[in-house]
Amino acid sequence: MSNESNVAGFPRLLTTEQVAQALQVSPSTLCRWRQSGRGPRATWLTPSCPRYRQDDVDAWLMAAAA
Repeated sequence: MSNESNVAGFPRLLTTEQVAQALQVSPSTLCRWRQSGRGPRATWLTPSCPRYRQDDVDAWLMAAAA
């Protein structure tokens, strides 16, 4: 994943589906990881709308590889 910002300068927020596809897992697996505190940090736009900053996903991947 790359470190991109949108036009307004905010970090790019990824959906559960986008992150799951990038990690090659199902969205339900990512959801279980999120609920158990094992997955990448999520930013909640609403109580039912998680989004992931690319930097958080990258950091989680680096920590998981160590």
